[in-house]
Amino acid sequence: MYRQGVDAVLSTAGHLVESPADVLAWVRQEQRGVILLTLVREQDWELLGRLRDAGGGHGVIALIAEQSVVLGTRAVRAGARSVLPREVTAAVLRRTVEATFDGQAVLPADVVTALATGTHRVETSPETLSPQQLSWLRQLAEGVTVADLADRAGYSERAMFRLLQALYREMGVATRIQAIVRAQERGWLAAVTDSHEDAEDGLRGTRR
Repeated sequence: MYRQGVDAVLSTAGHLVESPADVLAWVRQEQRGVILLTLVREQDWELLGRLRDAGGGHGVIALIAEQSVVLGTRAVRAGARSVLPREVTAAVLRRTVEATFDGQAVLPADVVTALATGTHRVETSPETLSPQQLSWLRQLAEGVTVADLADRAGYSERAMFRLLQALYREMGVATRIQAIVRAQERGWLAAVTDSHEDAEDGLRGTRR
């Protein structure tokens, strides 16, 4: 469901739908609301973490590309209250927004099970890493410095360092060298082309 469809569904249900250019500023201004955040790029995951750290009475609904236990559990742990696949019906979207606004969490059953049992700690594979993360590994293996990688990705060096540390933890390693060795052993260092998603299906805030 793309942006126009989401806006129409929620507006018809009586919600005021906004698409703020600066969602963190929007969160500071609005006392209560629901944020729909599509998680595609690593920047989206970083924003999810910043929204979690901002606190307040806002609930985040993470929209993921597919029904994935790995992505769903990662989203919850990163700060999402509810999780939905992007291709969701209007009725499910309405119910999820209403429940999230009321402080409830709406999650796929397999994500709840994984979180409760700890089975979400699966072995890392190319499918669990984003194309951008795989690209970072490839560039690190080619000798690119963290400073240069940060410049290419549009992050500060400090932010890039934090993102890489999170990637290493996800891979079950502690250092850059260990990450490169593991990626080489598993054949992950082939050239990676970043995927481009519909830019209009990204971020929305709603309140009532």
